[in-house]
Amino acid sequence: MKWGPCSFGSLEIDGEEHTKDVVLDRGSLRKRKKKRSRPFRERFGHTPLSVQEDIPWKCKCLVIGTGMEGRLPVMAEVVAEAKRRSIKLILRRTPEAVRLLEDDPVDTNAILHVTC
Repeated sequence: MKWGPCSFGSLEIDGEEHTKDVVLDRGSLRKRKKKRSRPFRERFGHTPLSVQEDIPWKCKCLVIGTGMEGRLPVMAEVVAEAKRRSIKLILRRTPEAVRLLEDDPVDTNAILHVTC
């Protein structure tokens, strides 16, 4: 994958601009569907990443881009599930997460939040 500019509300991947959160799952991109996490929004002040979502667990490492300023809440259950599955979990602000993904690391999936 070729990673381009990353700014608030926008992320370029393979020459295509993405304005919604994306999920990288074994080399394929898809939009993050956060509807299942919305019931937790009031508790966090923002829709968090929860285990209710379709998280790409088939990997050895999962990178979560927590937004341009690192404000995406990641629920403790996600951290616990990664540990239970023996998956290395890396939480970084999205620009830093993209830098980690630029080298196309083997067996690495990602969830990238493009705002906050």
